[in-house]
Amino acid sequence: MAASEFLPQPARYAVFVDAGYLYAASGALLLEASSRREYRVFAEKLIKALTAHADAKINGELLRLYWFDAAPRKQPTVEQRVIANLPLVKLRLGNLNAQGQQKGVDAQLRADLEALARHRAITDAVLLAGDEDMLPAVEAAQRYGVRVHLWGVEPTHGSNQAEWLVWESDTVEVLPADFLRPYFVKAGMIAVPAAPAPAAINGPKPPVPSPAQVFAGKVAPQVQARPAVKVPAESKLGPDRNQMLEVGEHVAQKWVFERGRDNIRDLLPGPILPPVIDKELLIDAEKVLGRSLRPYQEARTWLRDGFWERIYREFGIGIGKSDS
Repeated sequence: MAASEFLPQPARYAVFVDAGYLYAASGALLLEASSRREYRVFAEKLIKALTAHADAKINGELLRLYWFDAAPRKQPTVEQRVIANLPLVKLRLGNLNAQGQQKGVDAQLRADLEALARHRAITDAVLLAGDEDMLPAVEAAQRYGVRVHLWGVEPTHGSNQAEWLVWESDTVEVLPADFLRPYFVKAGMIAVPAAPAPAAINGPKPPVPSPAQVFAGKVAPQVQARPAVKVPAESKLGPDRNQMLEVGEHVAQKWVFERGRDNIRDLLPGPILPPVIDKELLIDAEKVLGRSLRPYQEARTWLRDGFWERIYREFGIGIGKSDS
């Protein structure tokens, strides 16, 4: 047997997060909230903080972080879509039924933990969970030689984790309120884009910025608008403005129907879209048109205008329109 075979293997670990437990326990601890509707979570920053904390605790290589959550009909929310696009993060979705109960989440977590342990893909597992249903997976992973490090959220009183789960884990750590507080905020009234104050009676009216202008971080200059210039049809590139506005509204209406108003509400106040959602808007628009919009920046601007006009109407938010 070669001498190298006696050398200890470097640690390799994965982080398993039961988002339902993490959110419920943190919402109760930090905001006295009993429903996700009562608060907003900076999920991307929270995940980065969790992986950084794991890196400080375990001297080894991170395989990936598994994020277990649920959504109605397994249709991911805006937040979940952003999470799914993070590097070294694997989103696992169960179903969220009409009673708000998660179905299939625990089974997916157990399957992933046991599979990684059985194939010796990891030496350590960080488990952020509290349900006793995790116990069989912890025991199975340990039988394959994996060390299980249980993390929990500081409880409001007593304990928010199953006693047997705590007993069986190799190490136990409680994440304090101060660690979690920066990533949870109370959901207040949604700020809506207000129309500019009316100009003086005899003064010139400044142009109102469109959603796409705000999206790009640009403010319309307060100068007299130039007269429209008629461009010959043969010199125009890409779809025209009216067509793109219609496509933008079509995609917005489709998303409201398929993803639900609650998920779309998370995009407000707009008009900034997370990059992953903006990419989905572009892809859906290209499917409707049957052509690529990549070369046509102006058409993509009009697409966003139409999208936001439809979303603002859906939620009764007034928006100024330019004369163009």
